[in-house]
Amino acid sequence: MWLGRAVGKIKTDLTFDLEQTVTCFCSRKARRKEREGAENTTSGDSKLYLEAPVLERKLLSELDMRMLVDLPAGLDYNEWLASHTMALFDHVNLVYGTVSEFCTTTGCPDMTGPSQRTYLWFDEKGKKTRVAAPQYIDYVMTFIQKTISDENIFPTKYANEFPSSFESIVRKIIRLLFHVVAHLYAAHFKEVVLLGLHSHLNLTFAHLTALHHRFSLIEPKETEVLRDLEVALRLTEDSSQESTSNLGEQQTDTTIDNTDSDSKNQVEESAGKLHI
Repeated sequence: MWLGRAVGKIKTDLTFDLEQTVTCFCSRKARRKEREGAENTTSGDSKLYLEAPVLERKLLSELDMRMLVDLPAGLDYNEWLASHTMALFDHVNLVYGTVSEFCTTTGCPDMTGPSQRTYLWFDEKGKKTRVAAPQYIDYVMTFIQKTISDENIFPTKYANEFPSSFESIVRKIIRLLFHVVAHLYAAHFKEVVLLGLHSHLNLTFAHLTALHHRFSLIEPKETEVLRDLEVALRLTEDSSQESTSNLGEQQTDTTIDNTDSDSKNQVEESAGKLHI
């Protein structure tokens, strides 16, 4: 009985701490928006997921993430893509399922990501449709479940082969899963934190990002909305810092070249004087 009370108290304290953390973040963001003015206030893009306390690195190291997705010697490329695709589907589906009750047609009338990115659903005929987030995600999960259960696309029986279009199908699945992850970060990260699942979501995002970087599965224009999270989680280098570093190296090289040139001129001038 005492153990039950102790566990209950721990859960209560944890929930209280998480609620205080989220409330603190939201209040601080609100004050910041007020200072920045009405233009930024209307955006509604607080990016709670970039706050330091929720950037927990209960993750594999960058090297381990690369090893996790690197194709082992002798293993079939399609088989490798299939295993990672199914694993990512399971994890994204699991995280979304825990907060799905908060994702409603009223609260999420559009399927959005960070920076007010809106995703439209393309039906089988290629027609674009604007749907609410829960409907969009239901379409995504239904499509992926149906696809990975199709023996002609994701073969599991001996001697069955992957179709020639398998890689393009995987690209579509990974892109759609990225949309769901982007929506979780943009619209439901507060609930994810309250449930203590932010580390799991970060790890799922890291896995998806590593797989994408290794095999170039998603267009850069798709992933740019979470580029800042990639940098914050140290999954990739900050391009601006990299450019600054390269510029510094170029300036250093130029200085060295100029120094060498000046030294050469001085030597030639001295030699000329000696000749005279």
